[in-house]
Amino acid sequence: MSTPMLDLFREIGQTMRSNRLRTILTGISVSWGVFMLILLLGMAKGLVNAFEANQTSESMGKINVWNGITSRPWRGYSDGRYIRQRNSDLQPVVENSHGLIASGSAFATNDTAKIHGPADFVSGGFMAVYPAAIEYEGIDMQSGHFINDLDMELRRRSIVISARTARLLFGSEDNALGKKVSAMGLAWTVTGIFSHNWRNTSYVPYSTYASITGGDDFVYQLQLELADNVATEEQADAAEQSLRRTMAARHNFDPDDSNALWMWNSFKSYLTNKEVNNYLVLAVWVLGLLTLLTGIVGVSNIMFVSVRERTHEIGIRRAIGARPRSILVQVLCESVAITALFGYIGVFSGMIILQLADANIGDKNVINNPTVDISLAMQVTVALIVAGALAGLFPALKAIKVKPVEALRDE
Repeated sequence: MSTPMLDLFREIGQTMRSNRLRTILTGISVSWGVFMLILLLGMAKGLVNAFEANQTSESMGKINVWNGITSRPWRGYSDGRYIRQRNSDLQPVVENSHGLIASGSAFATNDTAKIHGPADFVSGGFMAVYPAAIEYEGIDMQSGHFINDLDMELRRRSIVISARTARLLFGSEDNALGKKVSAMGLAWTVTGIFSHNWRNTSYVPYSTYASITGGDDFVYQLQLELADNVATEEQADAAEQSLRRTMAARHNFDPDDSNALWMWNSFKSYLTNKEVNNYLVLAVWVLGLLTLLTGIVGVSNIMFVSVRERTHEIGIRRAIGARPRSILVQVLCESVAITALFGYIGVFSGMIILQLADANIGDKNVINNPTVDISLAMQVTVALIVAGALAGLFPALKAIKVKPVEALRDE
């Protein structure tokens, strides 16, 4: 390391030691500001992570469609008609979407059926689904398998139950897989057990249920998967409008009647929530930097006092040939050093608190991994350097304006 650089570090250390109490008190405000910035950013990151995890598990690119009641007359049909979707609607909807809808799945339900096991029974019925429902429903299989293509093709009487239902019907989850339960007067084989934070539904193959009920083809819900090329809200709207036009033609209702079918476009909700999250992160940065500003003002005050106390010294250095640039660099480096030193104390303290929070609440639905990664640490580092430079800028400019003759007369 060159001698000028060593001299610079010695001068910085001397300045901090000569104003020890003032430096420590100001440094505490810097540390507190950075600590709050790290804490707020970590918690905001945890909220964003939880949102993205929930969106992924619930399949963000989908349109849910439920049966509705018309609110307008249409081509001789009166209003107030109940529109019932059919499984046969899926293929036309996909084909007429101009590539915006990739696939679809139908859901039928029997809410009144009771599922009986050796130990007990559960009410609430079951849902008849396609294999793709595992993604739509955000299901994590614990053992066995979900409804698959072979179950659909052979119309097997397979049933997938939750871990909670397995414990209730068989005493434990280990005893349930491969065993028989009774529903609708028929025996069903438990082929899978899933876990979910709140979902407790049982699932059977749609084809099996349709055969048992006489193949009437009616469903209570359609779930449609948007194509991978759908990336904007306009495209999501176009997919929804295409869907509504196709269904209106097949079921004879006004395409502009929003009550005829109830729709929820999860991709649009995802985009809206993502924008809200971006505003949240921006607000956290603003609040954190405002908190940090109080410490920066203190550092700037220290540097103004330091420049004032060293006016005589600066005059001597200028008189023997020191360039204004060297004076400017020294004051700026002192300011950055004070800000960075105490700032990193705040960073370290904030990271410890976030690690403790992650250990206790990091796997919850609301907060997920509220920790600071390397990219965020680099952003805070840049913020500290910029803040330190700004804090020392005006004192440094004042220092280089000192005239050698006036400085030598200063006492």
